Amino acid sequence: MSHRISLLSTLNLPPGSEVMFSAVTHPDMPRLAMHHGLVPMPVDLDRGTFAPRPDALTRALTPRTRILVVAHLFGGLVDLDLAWEMCESRGVLLVEDCAQAFRGPLDTGNPLADVSMFSFGMLKTATALGGALFTVRNASLLQRMRDVQAAWPPQRRPSHLKRLAQTSAFIALTRPAPYALLARAAGDDFDRKINSAVRAFPAAGTDQLVGRLEQRPGAPLLRLLERRLKNFDYARLDARAMSGERLAAMLPPGMHIGGRALDHTHWLFPVSAPDPSRLIDAVRAAGFDAARKASSVSAIAAPAGRPDLEPLLAREAMSRLVFLPAYPELPSGSLERIANAVASEVYANAAA
Repeated sequence: MSHRISLLSTLNLPPGSEVMFSAVTHPDMPRLAMHHGLVPMPVDLDRGTFAPRPDALTRALTPRTRILVVAHLFGGLVDLDLAWEMCESRGVLLVEDCAQAFRGPLDTGNPLADVSMFSFGMLKTATALGGALFTVRNASLLQRMRDVQAAWPPQRRPSHLKRLAQTSAFIALTRPAPYALLARAAGDDFDRKINSAVRAFPAAGTDQLVGRLEQRPGAPLLRLLERRLKNFDYARLDARAMSGERLAAMLPPGMHIGGRALDHTHWLFPVSAPDPSRLIDAVRAAGFDAARKASSVSAIAAPAGRPDLEPLLAREAMSRLVFLPAYPELPSGSLERIANAVASEVYANAAA
C-alpha cells in the first residue's frame, strides 16, 4: 500500500478535493485519502459485475472530483470504458486497483487507466508476503512518485523476517486438523481473527499506518517478489478459473455475486445467502470451510451531507456474502458436494 500513499503525496491535491472509490474497497484506502485532506466518495456497484453503476458515477462526480479508483474484486475485471470516458472528459485521474485480479507478470493493467496498482500480500495470487507494483502511464507522474519514495527510509530486515515467521505459523495452523480445532474454539469470532492475522498492516491509528507505509521496500522483499514473478504458475491460475466456473454452474441461479465480471479467475468465490450463518454451518457440516471474512474489503460510507451516495446495493450485497472454497486443489467430487450443501440450505430456507 506504500505506492498508494506515494501517489497521493505526489499529486498533492488541494484539501477538500474528492476521490471517488468503488463502494467496496479496502477500508485503508479512504483512510489514506482522508489523511491527505481528501474526501472519499463511494460509487455504488452492480451486483453482477461489481462495476460502478453509471447512475452512481454521475451522482458522485462534482467539480471537486480529482481521482476515480476502481477496484477489480475477487478475481474478476471491471469494464473501464465508461469510467474512462467520464474521467477523460473531466480531467479526472483514473486509477485501477488490481490487487485481487493479478494475472501474472505480463499483466500491467488496463491501458485506459492512468495508474494500475498490484499488491502481493499473504493471500494474493502471487504472494510475496507484501510489496506492490504500479504501472504509471504518465512519465512525469512516475518520476515524481519515484522522487517521493526515494526520500523514505528502507524497510528494516527484522520486519520482513517477522512477516515470514507469522506466515509460517499461519500455514501450519490452517492445515485441516488444527484449522478445525481453531474454528471450534474461536466460534463466531473465528473469521475476524483469521482475517486480522493475514493483514499486512493490522488496524492502527492512521499516523501509525502511514509511518509503516512510508518505507522503501527492502532487498529481501524485492528478491522474493522477483522470484515469485519469474516462477509464476499460469497453469494453476487457469485451473482456478476453471474450478470457479464449474462451481458457479452448479449453484442455484443468481447466487454467485460478481459472476458477470470480465475474464474471471476466481481469486475468491463469493455467494449471496439469505442466512449467511446457516449456509456457513451447512458447508462446514459437509466437510468444507466457508467464511464471511475471507477478504478485508468492505462497503465504505457516504460523506456527511451526501446521503444520496450511500452505497445501498453494495452494503446489501456485502451483508449477505459468504465465501466458498473453489480452489483447484480440492479433492475430486468436492465441488459437487459443496454445491449440494449450498442448494439444500437455500431450498430449506426458502421452504421455511
